[in-house]
Amino acid sequence: MATSITVSTVFLSLVTGIIPPLFWLWFWMREDSVNPEPRNTIVATFIAGMFAIFPTFIVQQLISKVISYDYSLLILWPLTEEIAKYLSAYIVALRSKEYDEPMDAVIYLITAALGFSAAENFFFLVKPEFSLLSIITANMRFIGATNLHLFASAIVGVFLAFSFYKNKKIKTINLILGLLTATTLHSMFNLFIIRNKGENILIVFAILWLFTVGLLLVCEKIKNIKK
Repeated sequence: MATSITVSTVFLSLVTGIIPPLFWLWFWMREDSVNPEPRNTIVATFIAGMFAIFPTFIVQQLISKVISYDYSLLILWPLTEEIAKYLSAYIVALRSKEYDEPMDAVIYLITAALGFSAAENFFFLVKPEFSLLSIITANMRFIGATNLHLFASAIVGVFLAFSFYKNKKIKTINLILGLLTATTLHSMFNLFIIRNKGENILIVFAILWLFTVGLLLVCEKIKNIKK
């Protein structure tokens, strides 16, 4: 008889999948400690990011039916995810009065990305048999996939932050450039994993961590942007 997914399995997968993104959220909220965003807006953006995984999956399946599985999907699938994460932040936070300084763009984009990653982690982990391997997998996703989603969306946030006080045309250009840059990074990561069949993945993770350190330095510049 096939093993079914139990309530405890769902609970453990949810907890294990959501803890790494929540840790990252706590870390990045400290970067905005001077003028912190309202918790209800942060929570709403995180949840919106989680639910964004459903329309993203539907769109990706439709793309797969139109386009055969080749390298074009390595671009289109990440693009749908980057757009979905941006729209989550835009719908909930970037149109609100709480979006009142350049750093907010980075914070809200990261929050939406972490919500998206939490949902992705859950569906990746929820299986009939939850074991120690599942926990190890969750830790690896914390190092790699979660960090990738975070950094890719943060790039979009950085582009928006540097155009915060600019006119609408420049903001639109920066948004497009940010989405294209984030998609390129996301696609390169996926391509490396496929070509190396999972080998040397720690090298990619190390590069992502270095990028994250660089992001922290960029955020210090963003905090000093004046109107």
